[in-house]
Amino acid sequence: MDRLVRANRVEKRASSIGFVRFFDDYPVVPRSNIWTDTGTGSFTDAKVYVVQTSTKVIQRCILMASDPGDLVMDPTCGSGSTAYVAEQWGRRWITIDTSRVALALARSRLMGARYPYYLLADSSEGQRKEAEIMRSVPKSYLTHGNIKHGFVYERVPHITLKSIANNAEIDVIWEDFRTRLEPLRAELNKTLGQHWEEWEIPRKADTDWPEAARKTHEAWWGLRIARQKEIDASIAAKADTEYLHDKPYEDRSKVRVSGPFTVESLSPHRMLAVGTDDQFFDPGKPTAPSRDPSVRDFVTMILTTLREAGVQQGDKRERITFTSLNVWPGKMLCAEGRFMEGETERRAGILIGPEFGTLTKPDLTAAAREAGDAGFDVLISCAFAYEANASEFNSLGRLKVLRARMNPDLHMQTDLKSSGNLFVVFGEPDIGIERTEDEEVRVRIHGVDVFKPSTGEVVSGGPEDIALWMIDTDYNEESFFVRHAYFLGANDPYKALKTTLKAEIDEEAWTSLNSEVSRPFPKPETGRIAVKVINQFGDEVMKVFDIS
Repeated sequence: MDRLVRANRVEKRASSIGFVRFFDDYPVVPRSNIWTDTGTGSFTDAKVYVVQTSTKVIQRCILMASDPGDLVMDPTCGSGSTAYVAEQWGRRWITIDTSRVALALARSRLMGARYPYYLLADSSEGQRKEAEIMRSVPKSYLTHGNIKHGFVYERVPHITLKSIANNAEIDVIWEDFRTRLEPLRAELNKTLGQHWEEWEIPRKADTDWPEAARKTHEAWWGLRIARQKEIDASIAAKADTEYLHDKPYEDRSKVRVSGPFTVESLSPHRMLAVGTDDQFFDPGKPTAPSRDPSVRDFVTMILTTLREAGVQQGDKRERITFTSLNVWPGKMLCAEGRFMEGETERRAGILIGPEFGTLTKPDLTAAAREAGDAGFDVLISCAFAYEANASEFNSLGRLKVLRARMNPDLHMQTDLKSSGNLFVVFGEPDIGIERTEDEEVRVRIHGVDVFKPSTGEVVSGGPEDIALWMIDTDYNEESFFVRHAYFLGANDPYKALKTTLKAEIDEEAWTSLNSEVSRPFPKPETGRIAVKVINQFGDEVMKVFDIS
């Protein structure tokens, strides 16, 4: 209590005493469970989706429940608001949606986003800022830029009665100033004929006081104010500190964009489900059409659409148009299609992949063997997504294997008005692997090999048919991570990105991305790289290369 009195933190009242608390003692208010300030927060966000949560609400949830480097998952992606906020605050994220519209919006939003660059605690800039805040010498240990150490945050004092009462430094300051204040008080009392205690000395001197008394009074109050300032400084220094986790310090000389992320299609993993008869079945296994003409199942719907739309090649002029398409009673194959290759009629076995799943290489191989045994000329597989190593399977003996990617619009086939590009065969990348003098690897793309149904030939298109090609320089056989990206589109392939970022562009750096040859990179630890190519229609194909 003596320390509280000496710190001038006790106020006398009629029948009690009170604690003197200043606004700067704790200038923040803890959040309650009623967030009235978020009621209008969504009106400030740009609307890009029919249902869109306010980023202010998501930000508060993420900051409360996670730390930088943690993983945030949103199973209902929408416009990607959760991923957008998680990226801003240095959290890893996974977001999922069944709608390709939502995924496209989220991808565009993330790729065009600009974020503030927050100072990392595990960085030399962060060390200097921390030393500036704490008025100490900067730490000199080695930094690694690890985001899990967090950012450098603004902070506020949290001064309490307990922290003041336990501050023994107040006694030292008090005694130091008492030895200088007491002689001045005694001299002032002697000059004016008073018996004032310290707390009774008036703040202002009377005009009729002698000159000597006024000088003594001024000197006494100068020391008195200096003592209070020193005590207040000690209280602030010894008090607890609250970090403001929503207010990290920002380096305004830098502009940050989204870190690397991958957009996956359907999962390549298989699982068993239990049917209505309590028996296990594989929901990702290709199925045959129903024998009942009144039943319109998934495979029947796909075959009906395939009969009408045909199979599109990379070139709009090249299309497989079926003269007939009939149900085939096979184990893997579900239909027999006939089409003209020049003047020759060809028979094609049709394999329909799972409605919700990925077509695997073993299923593709089994279907090819069945097609070969039945004397088919071509196997045409139709699937929404293919297992990565399925791209390496192009033929079985004389049997050609065409992998057609089904447009996700087929999930909405009953409402579909257009039948364009529903089944697209996009050939495999024509890639050259080069070694540098430093034993590094460089990739050169020559084009994409495609099958021409009019002649039955496999021809190679040039790089001009490619809009974007990407490399995962250390492919792990599960996820494709974009580590290199190169744009080969005509005109200015960066125009949209430059417009979105609204920033000055390093033309030399951008030009390095408009290339048919990759930058050199170290030999991968896995011994594999993956190359993904996207054409002007948005169709993509990936191929894995073993360079061990």
